[in-house]
Amino acid sequence: MSQERLMYLPLGGAGEVGMNCYVYGYGPQDKERLIVVDLGVTFPDMDSSPGVDLIIPDISWLEARKDRIDGVFITHAHEDHVGAVGHTYARLGAPIYSRAFTANIARRKLEEHGVAANAVTVMGAWPDQVALGPFKVGFLPISHSIPESSGLVIDTPEGRVVHTGDFKLDETPLVGEGWDPVLWGEIAKPGVKALVCDSTNVFSLSPGRSEATLGDNITQLVASADQLVVATTFASNVARVKTLAEAARRAGRSVCLMGRAMNKMVEAALEAGVLSDFPPVISPEEALDVPRGNLMFLVTGSQGERRAASAQLANGKYRGHKLKEGDLFLFSSKTIPGNERGVIKIINQLSEIGVDVVDDSTGAYHVSGHANRPDLEAMHALMQPQILVPMHGEHRHLRAHANLAKAKGIQSVVAVNGMVINLSGNAPKVEEFIETGRTYIDGSVQIGALDGVVRDRIRMSLNGHVMVSVILDDDGPLGEPWCEIKGVPEIGSSRAGLAEVLEEDLNQFMMRAGRKTLLDDKKLEDELRRITRHSAQSEIGKKPEVTVVISRLS
Repeated sequence: MSQERLMYLPLGGAGEVGMNCYVYGYGPQDKERLIVVDLGVTFPDMDSSPGVDLIIPDISWLEARKDRIDGVFITHAHEDHVGAVGHTYARLGAPIYSRAFTANIARRKLEEHGVAANAVTVMGAWPDQVALGPFKVGFLPISHSIPESSGLVIDTPEGRVVHTGDFKLDETPLVGEGWDPVLWGEIAKPGVKALVCDSTNVFSLSPGRSEATLGDNITQLVASADQLVVATTFASNVARVKTLAEAARRAGRSVCLMGRAMNKMVEAALEAGVLSDFPPVISPEEALDVPRGNLMFLVTGSQGERRAASAQLANGKYRGHKLKEGDLFLFSSKTIPGNERGVIKIINQLSEIGVDVVDDSTGAYHVSGHANRPDLEAMHALMQPQILVPMHGEHRHLRAHANLAKAKGIQSVVAVNGMVINLSGNAPKVEEFIETGRTYIDGSVQIGALDGVVRDRIRMSLNGHVMVSVILDDDGPLGEPWCEIKGVPEIGSSRAGLAEVLEEDLNQFMMRAGRKTLLDDKKLEDELRRITRHSAQSEIGKKPEVTVVISRLS
């Protein structure tokens, strides 16, 4: 039996939706040559990661083996697949490969970190391939909700692996390549060792719908409006942005793009040549001189992001424009699970103004970019893989997808982040587990999820903070301890000031403390913290975080 193996290792995106990062390797165990597929981000929330800007995969395992990484392949330009390239390039240093539109977005991200544009190599669509170590890799066009999405054909000494990336079976996506079953069937003819496949919509039982089915509904809605129309969708869904803009043009309305991401994506699509015949747009400043009934805004913030254009308009004013009673606001998007609170807040704010809100509850104004269960079954039947590895989904999605494959006689395995899967041989085997996690982008630095920074931030947000200061000289305390409180009630159950109560209890301890305790900073700090938390618990029913500052005068 050969000592070499074909391995698959998800570092993000398997057991969760977002932060995609997958590793393929071939060679002797612990000496494999490696390629990386996607380097994405996920987004923080105030409950679990307050103050954090972005979350990226923990790439420590890759960084320790960066001399064995032959390349990084980005399947498409969604943030959960490309968003971390700038944050990780200095640590990995591997060449990046993508198609033209994705390269445009990736280069912008790399430039923010001072990385030259030549770090990204643009590849054409299949049959273009690049040979790296034991791998030959090509980009296989597939439809999704962003232009130039691609699966990957990864040829290895063990056989052909097809990594679908995010996909749907849409033959008329309006922008970018449509689903080509003939091309994919040709790819499958030599045999597919493993199909690593998107699992997002495995629970959706009806066949997916085409982007082309939305145009008439959106056009009728826009044409029926009397006043200002505002529409929001994912900025990266360039086809949808074009559909919305064309609906405005047909209704005789001027189009105004609002939000940095919206402008960036349209600009990138035009530069890459994947978008043409986009209606003329006007600036927010020019829009001030256009009658409201002749305007349509296309804005960012479909997921309730607090700083996006949608939230700013709902709050009152953005770029000189205010919404009024009778305006129409369309959410041409699906709310991603976890974002409901932010979206509902915006909808309620719009309602208070008197704006009429239309969402996708009827399915008339949005279609998903992911394959539903019948589409996944069609992909399985077309590719006829020896092994099916579900990816891009929560654990329940992966398990349901694996069971779907097994019911058709296809070998499958539920592989979550950190599982090393051996794809050699006749069946997939879980061979080892590596420690995976998250890295937080916090301001201008990267911090580990276990570093304690965010944990302390959460504790302070829940319990408040007390700073205790004491001054001592060789003879003992100089004066009484004093406290500064933040984020806790100023008056406790005794109806006295909380700081004064704490100071009194701490002073009594200092007066009776023995010399041995007063000379030991660690012991003194522990006691002051314990007393502060105990006294606060009695007064306000909470134990705040406590910082003790001991100053000694010699």
